[in-house]
Amino acid sequence: MEDRTVYAGLVGVGLDTYWPQFSGLYERLCGYRKQIAKQLEQEHVCVVDGGMVDEPEKAITVAAELERKSIDVLLVYISTYALSSTVLPLVQRLKVPVLLLNIQPTPCIDYAYLNGLGDRGLMTGEWLANCQACSVPEFSNVFNRSGIRYEIITGYLDETYVWTELKEWLEAAVAKKGMQNNRMGVLGHYYGGMLDVYSDLTLQSSTFGTHVELLEMCELKAYRDAASSDEIEQKLAEFRERFEVVNECEESELLRAARTSVALDKLIEAHHLGSMAYYYEGYAGNDYENIVTSVIAGNTLLTGKGIPIAGECEIKNVQAMKIMSLLNAGGSFSELYALDFKDDVVLLGHDGPAHFTMAEGRVKLVPLPVYHGKPGKGLSIQMTVRHGDVTLLSVCEGKDGLFLLVAEGESVPGPVLQIGNTNSRYRFACGVRSFIDNWSKAGPSHHCAIGIGHVAGKIKKLASLLNIPCVEVK
Repeated sequence: MEDRTVYAGLVGVGLDTYWPQFSGLYERLCGYRKQIAKQLEQEHVCVVDGGMVDEPEKAITVAAELERKSIDVLLVYISTYALSSTVLPLVQRLKVPVLLLNIQPTPCIDYAYLNGLGDRGLMTGEWLANCQACSVPEFSNVFNRSGIRYEIITGYLDETYVWTELKEWLEAAVAKKGMQNNRMGVLGHYYGGMLDVYSDLTLQSSTFGTHVELLEMCELKAYRDAASSDEIEQKLAEFRERFEVVNECEESELLRAARTSVALDKLIEAHHLGSMAYYYEGYAGNDYENIVTSVIAGNTLLTGKGIPIAGECEIKNVQAMKIMSLLNAGGSFSELYALDFKDDVVLLGHDGPAHFTMAEGRVKLVPLPVYHGKPGKGLSIQMTVRHGDVTLLSVCEGKDGLFLLVAEGESVPGPVLQIGNTNSRYRFACGVRSFIDNWSKAGPSHHCAIGIGHVAGKIKKLASLLNIPCVEVK
């Protein structure tokens, strides 16, 4: 599985001239930085504390130390006023995304306490412990003129907003690292004629860092032919554990899907894949047709394990599903089904893989007498995304390059189509008419990834880290 541990460099910046002038100021400011470091620790995040950088030469030394640790992002805590000549060489050498932490100790200065100290030297020292904002325009000016990209987080130490923002930035960095180290398999070919689905693989790799592994159907067939009876029995047991297997499922179809699922697991393992896009038809009655009409159950199991699989060779969409998975939001393959103007909802679904953690109830394994628009028949899934907040994400290729398209909505109860697909009802604040018009005009393919929760903020931060646009439909 891909490495997604993010090494977050943290430095405090200040001015060394102050330390002999104001007793205890240095220690106090270092204490704030250590408090920040402690609160930044989270899953898949390792904080590398570079200490206090208070003059240009030290900036160069600390930059070299952080570079040896291969940090992925730099958090610059503005402890007090600091010179831009101190921070510029630091960020220039590291060449990683920069977050400026304009974080005060408290919501406001205790004016009565400060003015009551009775000593202007002590009073000035107290002010300097609270003047983080002083350097923000100076740093921004120099970064703008130097072509350095950065973001600012402004607030105070005990503010929920600050820690929510920092958590989201680090989660976005984890997702970026996961995409960078992901190996995506491509099995088969595109669904013929879906011009919107066709992708630029070089652009996907250069933007996300994703490795693309082109796979052969004959390798999958070899694994399938070699599947043992024990492996198939174990897979059937997994089906019954993870799915609600409806009575209409024929034993022969369950065995066919289980054998294919065993082969899919081996294909994923052999190439160390973290995601896959697939499509194939095969000549009528051919072995390959037999395989591709029995993949949905196995691909759903893989998707539920954090290895998203997208049908119709939707490479862009499996990238979106992977982002959702890395953000712990699930990530289910979907497309627009219909509009319900009476209830002001959009119906989305698909006959491809779903994600168990997103389901309202258990995921059903059901037989389909025909795969619409595709050859053959076999098993599919029936699932509704659990009711509550959701986010839609599309990875788009436009005339100016790659961008992300996102919308937050709500999965709501109501009648859905019982046709052996993932199928859900979604409501958006802008209303069904505005949503479909604005979403479509943005230029996605007709597929999208759905995740649970409202995660547009994290996705926009990921886009910033990747230096690509993000369009939100509201």
